[in-house]
Amino acid sequence: MTEQIKLNYHKTHFLTSAPDIRHLPEDTGVEIAFAGRSNAGKSTALNALTNQKSLARTSKTPGRTQLINLFEVEPNCKLVDLPGYGYAAVPEQMKIQWQKALGEYLQKRECLKGVVILMDIRHPLKDLDQQMIEWAVSAELPVLLLLTKADKLSQSARAKQVKMVREAILPFQGDVQVEAYSALNKIGIDKLSAKLDSWFAEMFVTE
Repeated sequence: MTEQIKLNYHKTHFLTSAPDIRHLPEDTGVEIAFAGRSNAGKSTALNALTNQKSLARTSKTPGRTQLINLFEVEPNCKLVDLPGYGYAAVPEQMKIQWQKALGEYLQKRECLKGVVILMDIRHPLKDLDQQMIEWAVSAELPVLLLLTKADKLSQSARAKQVKMVREAILPFQGDVQVEAYSALNKIGIDKLSAKLDSWFAEMFVTE
């Protein structure tokens, strides 16, 4: 049964970086993209999932991920760290370049099977986050919204934010799941890996 697939994310390793879709490896297998504002904790979330301190580069300066970075979990199963969006402290021209690379990847990459969108639980659903959800839903891609830095809130405040976001995304009418996440306290890591497993499962379906 495909539901039983459980990948070992601790085996994930860096594959390659590319400035745009034309420089990526062949469009085969299954790719799952991680997207989010530059300060949403994307690299930290990937490092927590894979139990590797420096798989994805983290920095005190948001916006460090300026390329499309690919990581291989198993042959034909890849995680993709997309350039962060919406951070002001980079030149306008660079921002336009990133947005273009991001949009092209989401719209044209055939092997993309799901998108994990990360948002700071204290400041969710900014305009660009909503645009990203719209993009994914219009491309008929399933979405996992991870509300990062969940350890910054009490359990009741956390639950309230998750409920609020779940209600706020109903108008998007797509396949969108919302979960709290903390790289520090390992909150939500099991839910993230289970969702990734389900998206990767089609690689293991026997004819």
